[in-house]
Amino acid sequence: MIHAASLVALVRRSRMWPLLFLLAGLSALAQAQTQREANGGVLVTTINGVIGVSTTRQIDQAIQRANEQQAVALIVQLDTPGGLVTSTRDIIKAMVASPVPIVIYVAPCGARAASAGTFITYAAHIAAMAPGTNLGAATPIEIGGLPGMPQRQPDQQKNEKESSAASSQAARERKAVNDAVAMLRSLAQLRGRNAEWAEKAVREAATLTSAEALKEGVIDVVASSVDDLRAQIDGRKVSVGGAERTLATRNAAVTVFEADWRTRALSIISDPNIAFILLMIGFYGVILEFWNPGALVPGVIGGISLLLALTGLSALPVHYGALALLVLGIALMAAEAFTPGIGVLGIGGLAAFLVGSIFLFDAPGADIEIVVSLPLIVGAAVTTALLIFGIVAAAMKARERPPAAGAEQLIGMRGEVVDWDGEKGRVRANGEIWAARGGRALQAGDAVRVVSREGLTLVVERS
Repeated sequence: MIHAASLVALVRRSRMWPLLFLLAGLSALAQAQTQREANGGVLVTTINGVIGVSTTRQIDQAIQRANEQQAVALIVQLDTPGGLVTSTRDIIKAMVASPVPIVIYVAPCGARAASAGTFITYAAHIAAMAPGTNLGAATPIEIGGLPGMPQRQPDQQKNEKESSAASSQAARERKAVNDAVAMLRSLAQLRGRNAEWAEKAVREAATLTSAEALKEGVIDVVASSVDDLRAQIDGRKVSVGGAERTLATRNAAVTVFEADWRTRALSIISDPNIAFILLMIGFYGVILEFWNPGALVPGVIGGISLLLALTGLSALPVHYGALALLVLGIALMAAEAFTPGIGVLGIGGLAAFLVGSIFLFDAPGADIEIVVSLPLIVGAAVTTALLIFGIVAAAMKARERPPAAGAEQLIGMRGEVVDWDGEKGRVRANGEIWAARGGRALQAGDAVRVVSREGLTLVVERS
């Protein structure tokens, strides 16, 4: 057995001890860095756009990753106009139950945390904003209102006689507003933030700048960057899972968490306009495949687009009555294309298509207007109308053309007499031998022209 002293002497004689010390130092530094990243790092993810199912998925994955890495905190850089109420509630549940402290940072300059973003900001363990940002305007949009159209004012509603339907609608609106107020106030009480302003944000659509939000006790920090934010929240105490935890973020390593490709794809196809386009491509691809069986390409593209559209629609507040109306419209237009008539099916289908497209998404499922772009709807309707009436015009024109197949195509064709007796005989026309009759005697070999057809007998005359 080699003793330690002998081993040291051997290393010194080999003159490799400086290299060994260097390697040992680098190994210790790497282990320290790895330990620092795994225990005490800060995970940063960015949310930019409408709050939806894809956002919920990204937040859930970020929380899971931060927990696996034993991160000190998860910083969510937020810029949103609002989004789906259901997704917002799911995100809040995940944030409240998170084992890792979550910091919502409304940034960069010019960003906003409107509507659903205000709820998410209130749910954070620490709320921060960059200079030049704002939050608020958390009032749910009017239930049943047509996007882009003016709504009646409250004083006008008082002066008018309300019907039972209008009263029911007003009750639903009050219920939605009161529910939103209760949720935001409960978050304010949970995190020790301004509950009175939270109610104003819902009932009066109040907004605040970053400086005003800090003054009103709505947020905790105004920071110019993530590094500035980490420095300011260092040493702060937060309650996570009922236990108090002190943040050590100043020197913590920063790791960026990016959404995976499935989350990004879901974000793209859940855009109302993209989902609508995919839906149209899917329907028309399937229709063209049935119209021309064996083409394969329209059917494959249509089938894939239809499935993608349905996936996107599942992440949106779809009004199923409007969706049924849209499908009925397409079915009627397809029926017009397959059985061309005077255009009644096409016109009715076009009207159903327009109405269904306009009301495709149900407003109560979101706190912002989620609608299909009106120019896109008009463009799709015009394209469909041109397609329908083009098919009808082609069908009407085809009726006026002489037959190009069958026995009727023999009319006007030239032939040759095979044999003849009196006023009857047989002629060869179009490579076939037909019984024939004519008004005068003919001889074998005479050239004739087909005048008409009576059953299986051709009426001919000398050519």
